[in-house]
Amino acid sequence: MPVQRLWLTDFRNYQSLDISLPDGLTVIIGNNGQGKTNLLESISWLSKGSSFRGSPTEALVRNGKEKTIIRAEVSAHNRKVLLEAELNINGKNRILINSNKAKRVRDLLGYFQTTLFSPDDLELIKSGPTTRRKYLDELLVDSHPKNYELITDLEKVLRQRNTLLKQSKGVLSSEILSTLLVWDTKLIQLGERLSDARKHLIETLNNPFAETMFALQGKESKTELKYISSWEGKSLAEALEDVRETDLRRGITTIGPHRDDLLITLNNMPSRTHASQGEQRSLALALRLAGHQIITEKINLNPVILLDDVFSELDEKRSKKLIEILPNCQTLISSAGELPNGINSPSVLRILEGEVVI
Repeated sequence: MPVQRLWLTDFRNYQSLDISLPDGLTVIIGNNGQGKTNLLESISWLSKGSSFRGSPTEALVRNGKEKTIIRAEVSAHNRKVLLEAELNINGKNRILINSNKAKRVRDLLGYFQTTLFSPDDLELIKSGPTTRRKYLDELLVDSHPKNYELITDLEKVLRQRNTLLKQSKGVLSSEILSTLLVWDTKLIQLGERLSDARKHLIETLNNPFAETMFALQGKESKTELKYISSWEGKSLAEALEDVRETDLRRGITTIGPHRDDLLITLNNMPSRTHASQGEQRSLALALRLAGHQIITEKINLNPVILLDDVFSELDEKRSKKLIEILPNCQTLISSAGELPNGINSPSVLRILEGEVVI
């Protein structure tokens, strides 16, 4: 079991928490606003180094406090590892691994992974490309922590390039061109690597995605995942040269992996516009489960499954199907109401105002 024990100090609405988590299924019960999602968020934070809600540090620290501590004992490839994150509103954060100070947050990555299901997963299908790119990039990092460096290095290059484009005010002087070519070279190297990694990932995802969608729907349907590149049909170097005047005029980088998308089709039609609400929910669940499957195969260890009140958004049929096909691994399910039939767990945590009451 990856997460054996969890300690929280001044995390969200938790003043202090110390719980042991068993293998298998744990059900977290409580009314809305009591801290169920916060508990799942703390576990997810240690696996990814950030909040799945996109929350800044100050939102994670309990009201009136200056810092929060998230600590967990995890099982990583048959050895116990103690992970600790001290997040400070003012000052630097501190990461400890087996009580030894780590240099960077990304040093946490790779000790255990999590697969999160939440009501917001519908945005994977309905929202813009940013959400889908994030989904792909998180899977890349889960499959190998080195991809974190690739993604963050690319983000730094884009920030520097965009700053230069804004400074140019639309005028391509010799000095601006010289510096721009330097950033273009870095963008080409990193951008093509990330694009190729995403394309390979999608190729790997397609079969388990289709199989999971069939299991959830109970009927045959044609699904496809396709990478949509913003420089299709040419090299990134050629494309950057083609849009140079546009980039200078607008002051931003208009093509690159930060502009790409994952196209999800159902029966040859774009699911974002043509799938029903129920079909969209099944597609989102299939994406998460397919991702879980390929990460399990890649690292030879099941990620921890975190289901955040997901059954409140599913009809009875889809809830039942999801229960049937969930992998047999450490799973935490939160719920404000009754859980679907078929969920039986000897481990139940009842949350009231940031405390485990039973």
